[in-house]
Amino acid sequence: MLRLTNPSHRTCHCPAVKINQTIIPQTEVLKYLGLHFNCRLNWKEHIAKKRKQIDLNTKEINWLIGKKSHLSVENKLLIYKAVIKPIWSYGIELWGCASKSIVIIMQRSQSKNFRAIANAPWYVTNHTLYTDFNIPYVSDVIHERINKHHNNLEAHPNPLLEPTTNCKH
Repeated sequence: MLRLTNPSHRTCHCPAVKINQTIIPQTEVLKYLGLHFNCRLNWKEHIAKKRKQIDLNTKEINWLIGKKSHLSVENKLLIYKAVIKPIWSYGIELWGCASKSIVIIMQRSQSKNFRAIANAPWYVTNHTLYTDFNIPYVSDVIHERINKHHNNLEAHPNPLLEPTTNCKH
């Protein structure tokens, strides 16, 4: 049953919707164009699904980008950018406004992959990895893509597409 939430986070049931006297079924999670929407619109379900997909794909290509791979770091990064990054960056203009705790889940996944790519020991900081690889953090990608999206909207001739600034990041 789809529930609507109000600012106090109390749930209320959505009334039944009918089309041609047929009740439209309600659900807790909806997948549309590869994005998973839950009834609270907090992106938790989407991030969980994408994290699982990243983990599965990483296991499949671990022989290429893992610690035991003989490929160069540059080639490992290229494979990561071609296979893994599109999974988490798809729709980032929308889910990038999720809470910081949700975004951190993707950041942890990315950091874990970079540690394996670099075969980095425990004492090498994530900041060092990102600096050496010249790779932006997930939050930086969010800001970049949202700004680009807003600039495209500002240049669009349709006045109904004026950007809004509801993002808290």
